Amino acid sequence: MSTLILIPARMASTRLPGKPLADIAGEPMIVHVARRAAESEIGRVVVATDTVRVAEAVRAHGFEAVMTRENHESGSDRIFEALQALDPTGKVSVVVNVQGDLPTIDPRIIGASLAPLADRHVDIATLGVEIVREEEKTNPSVVKIVGSPRSETRLKALYFTRATAPWGDGPLYHHIGLYAYRRKALERFVGLGPSPLERRERLEQLRALESGMRIDAEIVQSVPLGVDTPEDLERARKILSR
Repeated sequence: MSTLILIPARMASTRLPGKPLADIAGEPMIVHVARRAAESEIGRVVVATDTVRVAEAVRAHGFEAVMTRENHESGSDRIFEALQALDPTGKVSVVVNVQGDLPTIDPRIIGASLAPLADRHVDIATLGVEIVREEEKTNPSVVKIVGSPRSETRLKALYFTRATAPWGDGPLYHHIGLYAYRRKALERFVGLGPSPLERRERLEQLRALESGMRIDAEIVQSVPLGVDTPEDLERARKILSR
């Protein structure tokens, strides 16, 4: 498989404006993410942004950037525009979407996202981790995967929810929002309109399930720190300043 890692980055975050350029240990956050992605060694890494300052910062640190429109509703739409610009002849077969606010992500789990695609029936691959903290089981900010086990480290996703699910004894899994798309699956996904359950749960991946696409999740051992608030940013600074 020819793999392209795309990192969507926009400045208009509501909770932490300008976060792609937030300084962490002397470098912009988006540069840390690009470096972690490159360390996964699974493919070419490009930042997709709508802001010239972000592109300039990325390039100044030796990474690639591509400009995209400002009016995208989601990161998936942004990476699809970037894919078309970077690979108009269709040589890339898999696109990995790494969120631009994961500066401490372990490169190994980026690589792990490709594992489910070894099954030709899987359209989209993603990641999960078993929930061990009791408070996270009822926290609506922690998205849960409801899935059917395919192996000790893999689930076939049946549903994603902010509720505590499934009911009864057994592990619960936290969904990590990193996706590996087959190229045709990404094209199909962005061509679909938002679905009823997607709107209700505010979870974009439900659009794929409602349309009959298959998503499998590889179970990994760590949850990357997503930087959404000033408090998250301070945590990332402490981690990366060690």
